[in-house]
Amino acid sequence: MQFDPPLEEGRLLRRYKRFLADIETASGEQMTIHCANTGSMLNCMSEGCRVWFSRSNDPKRKLPGSWEISETPQGRLACINTARANALVEEALRAGLIAELVGFTALKREVPYGVENSRADFRLDYPDGPVFVEVKSVTLGFDDSDVAAFPDAVTQRGSKHLRELATLARAGVRAVQLYCVNLSGIRAVRAAVEIDPAYAAGLREAKAAGVEVLAYGAELSSAGIALTRRLDVQL
Repeated sequence: MQFDPPLEEGRLLRRYKRFLADIETASGEQMTIHCANTGSMLNCMSEGCRVWFSRSNDPKRKLPGSWEISETPQGRLACINTARANALVEEALRAGLIAELVGFTALKREVPYGVENSRADFRLDYPDGPVFVEVKSVTLGFDDSDVAAFPDAVTQRGSKHLRELATLARAGVRAVQLYCVNLSGIRAVRAAVEIDPAYAAGLREAKAAGVEVLAYGAELSSAGIALTRRLDVQL
């Protein structure tokens, strides 16, 4: 995924009302931009940290730009725009970069499934049947570890998705939980049991039911983002 033009750099003044961020650009301009992240963004930002943002000339938009990448307190880069995760995964799937999911004949997004009114991020069709894939964007890192964690806040929706995947797996349908790790300098992913113990328990139960748990890490820069490597998952 390439940014065209490349992202601009600035400094974070504050994030507020969840979806707004005030920044100062390299030229000294102060502006309010969109923050496309519904989570807590724990350990993703600090006052005065470097940020990278895209501008928009769309007259229908209320804000002139979108916050894309943040420099974390640990000195890593994090793609805080969670809307990018599915596009990154689709790009990697179509390029055959996710080894466990190559060879599909069709790819569909936002496919209704399950018993709890869910929509799978991806349904991949193979000659021997479908695979349902749920994607989660991971940006939570820590000072003393190269292991990232998910979630950064309690997620009932995430737990629901694990239950749906587990139901599929028990019925003999291939189901995958895929963590898109949008954080540099990471070698593995774990469930953030200290934040959401119910999600951590659900992940273990889903794995035991036959759900495949995968994680892929991204390379990030102001020019673009791409999934490049498989990461370990610590259960």
